[in-house]
Amino acid sequence: MKQPAESSSVIDRVLHALTSVARAGRPIGAKQIAADIGAPLSTVYRLLGSLKQWGLLQEHANTGLFEPGPSSVQLAWGFDQNAQLVIQSRDEIRALVQRTGESVGLLVPINDALVCLSMIESEQPLRCSFARGRTHPLTRGASAKALLAFLPQAKADLLIAGSAHDDAESAVALRVQLEEIRRRRFATSESEVDIGVWGVSAPLISDAGRLEGTITLMAPVARIAGREAELAQLTRAAADRISYKL
Repeated sequence: MKQPAESSSVIDRVLHALTSVARAGRPIGAKQIAADIGAPLSTVYRLLGSLKQWGLLQEHANTGLFEPGPSSVQLAWGFDQNAQLVIQSRDEIRALVQRTGESVGLLVPINDALVCLSMIESEQPLRCSFARGRTHPLTRGASAKALLAFLPQAKADLLIAGSAHDDAESAVALRVQLEEIRRRRFATSESEVDIGVWGVSAPLISDAGRLEGTITLMAPVARIAGREAELAQLTRAAADRISYKL
């Protein structure tokens, strides 16, 4: 019988392999998955075999590369039907989109990244890399910083250290930004993730004081000139109303 620590390690590797495929956004090979999770190729093939058997992964018909399997659809459907954060946020996000005419997303932190849970698009054009299911670094852009500012301090310190790459000046500048975000309860950025895109993000914090996620309004810089303060106020107000429900 495996010891608990070993068992946990195996489970972590399985989940890491699954997450590696999910984050890629395209079919990827076993060698890339092995590099992502730091495991021998033979071990990865055993993990992939189990994930295929359960329908969580499948091999791409033409290339043999790995992609999410049909069971992923069941998970996504169940998430949409039952995820309280999505349900409690939906009406406020729609109202914010209608009032501002801009796109709004719901994002959450997972490990060292942020994941977009939902996105309601504006009828106006916007070229933006945020889309449902996509992941992004947790240290760049309004969404990331709105989350980073309210994460537990130990976790935030690790992420800041990793992003600064031994650049003490950058780490200090980021900490100053995060302190200001905590005070205002919203973050803004311009062209940090997508060139020419401005964003404002406000955290969602439950009644118990737990960080649940953030909502982010995104728009082309040229379209929102002079409206930044108004959009920031509207986004924070919507986030506060959602937080009150959590």
